[in-house]
Amino acid sequence: MSNAPLYLEPRLAPRLTSLLDAASFLHALVDGLGSPLNLVLPQQFADNAARFGSVLRRHHLRGRVCFAHKASRSRALVRHLATTGAALDASSLGELRHALGAGFTGDRIVVTGPKDPEALWLAARCGAVVHADGAMELEDAARIVGAFGLPRLRVILRLSEFETSGARVLSRRSRFGTAVKSLNDLLDVLDRHQDALEPIGVGYHLDTTSLDEKATALEGCLRAMEELQVRGFGPRVVDVGGGFGVTYLAHAAQWDRYTTELTHAVMGRRPPLTWGGHGYGLRVENGTLRGSLGLYPAHRPVAGAAYLDALLSRPAPGLGRPFGTLLLESMYDLYAEPGRALADQCGLTLGRVLEVRAGGAGEHLVRLALNAGDVGLEDHGVLVDPVLVPRDGAPPEAAGPVGVYLMGNLCLEADLITRRMVFLPRLPRPGDLLAFANTAGYCMDFTATRAQQQPLARKVAVRQEDGREEGRAGDRGGTGAWSWCLDEQYWPVTATGGRRT
Repeated sequence: MSNAPLYLEPRLAPRLTSLLDAASFLHALVDGLGSPLNLVLPQQFADNAARFGSVLRRHHLRGRVCFAHKASRSRALVRHLATTGAALDASSLGELRHALGAGFTGDRIVVTGPKDPEALWLAARCGAVVHADGAMELEDAARIVGAFGLPRLRVILRLSEFETSGARVLSRRSRFGTAVKSLNDLLDVLDRHQDALEPIGVGYHLDTTSLDEKATALEGCLRAMEELQVRGFGPRVVDVGGGFGVTYLAHAAQWDRYTTELTHAVMGRRPPLTWGGHGYGLRVENGTLRGSLGLYPAHRPVAGAAYLDALLSRPAPGLGRPFGTLLLESMYDLYAEPGRALADQCGLTLGRVLEVRAGGAGEHLVRLALNAGDVGLEDHGVLVDPVLVPRDGAPPEAAGPVGVYLMGNLCLEADLITRRMVFLPRLPRPGDLLAFANTAGYCMDFTATRAQQQPLARKVAVRQEDGREEGRAGDRGGTGAWSWCLDEQYWPVTATGGRRT
């Protein structure tokens, strides 16, 4: 058992690396706009969308890559995405209104999630596609279309509880969608409302990144498409939802070592690695390890667009040929709704160090001008080290690796930025910044509150003036200067920093 520091170094694409190297730029932003501060990178967002689009082209498929808007509240990211060929998944009335105001036309929007009558009306009015979760939602949509004389509403039937035709493999239960065994009930509703509703396909929502479960669900959707055709409908879309995953960590070995050492700590075989002996879901009962590790697998062998490629290359369990081939032969379009994966490497959260003091057990306590709600990595089960950005290149107080606990700015014992001891290459000083990388997907918006009158993090869009063409797949980091504007002031026709493109 080694006493070496348990680093969990973040994976950083070239553009994010270049931004973190611009220490004076980051400090100037925090000096002017305060801590915490969120930064988003629209250029990276467009690159990610292009990468997903290239997977469809590789499999010779038509379709749409729709950003799951719930992953980010950023106006800049959504407005920039409107300039690409991607579409948008709106899961609320507010997101639908934002998408329309950001430049998306209704034909480039799919509406998912729980829907109230107002959302159904606006979806039908603007020509969006609606993912219908059940018979009642279809009835409500048909009533609204008829009452207001709206065009036929295009709907995708969201299904759940699939199983394979061979070995019994069930997809996990979901609160979204209708059990595939009840598909005929949905088709009966569609039969009654052919003048109001146009079923264009089927899809699923699974809260998992398991390829086996996704394959089971996708095969079930292909069989469901046949059922729609038998009933006289002309479906053309299969929707595989989201859940493509993100690799947050640079090194798989660090993840494996940390989870192993955490298990040893919970078992009492080494000193604790967390505040109060927190086990992230693991516990010991009568000398036996119980529970399960409630953490996001932060290093993945396959994630993002590569995961979609792997799914399409995978043979269907009961049909024997790759899903991409089956979709192409049937001339089906493929829809996908990545959220976290499209926001990968598209942002970071900055927090200023306020205080560094010794703790009671020999460790150091570092208090930041942000709280756990401002950088919700752990709320989403993500463990990753922050990057230390020293103030004006000043030397640290102590050299060499050091373990610290990161404390927030709320008057709560529970306000820990991370429950685990974080290892930094050196001890930070008041005035330094800690940069939490890759927070654009869920982690900078989902849990932020104004608790105890603390301010919400402001958000800025940043751009590197590298002079190169945007929109091609791949990570690129330029060498030019960085410019910025407030997130709400960003529009694609105006360069950050106020200069016209």
